[in-house]
Amino acid sequence: MGQFTTESDLLHQIKFLRQNKKLIFTNGCFDLLHVGHVRYLHAAKALGDILIVALNTDSSVKKLKGPTRPVQIENDRAEILASLNCVDFTFLFDDETPERIIRLIKPDILAKGGDWKIDQIIGAPFVQSYGGKVYSLAFIEGKSTTRLIEKSQNK
Repeated sequence: MGQFTTESDLLHQIKFLRQNKKLIFTNGCFDLLHVGHVRYLHAAKALGDILIVALNTDSSVKKLKGPTRPVQIENDRAEILASLNCVDFTFLFDDETPERIIRLIKPDILAKGGDWKIDQIIGAPFVQSYGGKVYSLAFIEGKSTTRLIEKSQNK
């Protein structure tokens, strides 16, 4: 089981975590966890040793997804993510993009779901600048939070 932590605590641990380990970074809203998320997170973890997930706060989800989102509050979403055996660390971030935190963590691997092309992934040029790898992982068609919400409303 992973750890739900703060950005500050995670940054204090980075030097220790990095010793002989590859750090994988991803981020997202993870509003309603579904099989697409689970498969993508497992695939991300398989790329290295320690998977760090930056989770959008409720206020940033609202800005990105609209006034009816998130469906679940940030602490619940973080606890759910941290319970997955592939996730090592989860923390909340409120920035408009993850660029700042990517620059602080300096991950070996940056991963996003396949609905993102590599040239669209925020932080990709920075990670590639020091030899890090960037991956756009498989996208499972029809498996999305938006789709789940639409399906639930069409009883």
